[in-house]
Amino acid sequence: MNRHEFLRSVHRVYRPRNYLEIGVNDGRSLALSRVPSVAVDPAFRVVTDISCDVHLVRATSDDFFARKDPLLHLRNGRNPFRALARKDPLNVLGADPKLELSFIDGMHLFEFALRDFMNVERYSRWSSVILLDDMLPRDVDEAARDRHTRFWTGDVYKVAQVLRRYRPDLLVVEVDTEPTGVVAVFGADPGSTVLKDRYDEIVEEYVVPDPQQVPDDVLARKKAVRPETLLGADFWPALGRARNLRRPRSAFVPLRRSIEAVTG
Repeated sequence: MNRHEFLRSVHRVYRPRNYLEIGVNDGRSLALSRVPSVAVDPAFRVVTDISCDVHLVRATSDDFFARKDPLLHLRNGRNPFRALARKDPLNVLGADPKLELSFIDGMHLFEFALRDFMNVERYSRWSSVILLDDMLPRDVDEAARDRHTRFWTGDVYKVAQVLRRYRPDLLVVEVDTEPTGVVAVFGADPGSTVLKDRYDEIVEEYVVPDPQQVPDDVLARKKAVRPETLLGADFWPALGRARNLRRPRSAFVPLRRSIEAVTG
């Protein structure tokens, strides 16, 4: 299963009510969305039909998230929260919705991808799904910071290592998609400052010259779950209900066990 087939299937099983994409390129992944969306890329060249209410932002992701209200489109656009929120004096439904599904496929350098994750997490909930593309290079050449191959992951695979090391509260799942793998992150905590507080020391340790020392388990995809296995798991409806009902973060504990039972 390739990354676009996987992303299409995540839309189907999770049914997000909004979508964020970092790294639009030609628009093939954005074309899979049918919900209010925000898509960010400093040099997008969309060549396919888009079938969603989308705000295309020609900017770097850093500049986008530096805006005062980067998700204004999702708050004021044609989205399911707006009309409901007007009838909801307690704001239970949320007039300012958090991101539900995010796909990070921006600059293929570790420090950029890590910042993208940090920024996306700030606008997510524990019940959100965050996907990072190009996380499983097939050889050291593909993982180089200085691109010299057709397929290029750069060293963004290190983001998974950092999340497991510094954020054990998250559930990080490697997915064996073609050609260069995806990582799914569950359990986002927008209140966490661990990565922000330690960003400089993390970058100092993990940003190193080529060639990159890619772990064997990454190259061999030893921890990666088959996409069909993840997509066919029975936790998705429960995750969607928890999201829709805005259940507290404590509800992540039993769901985490359900996801871990599938992913190992």
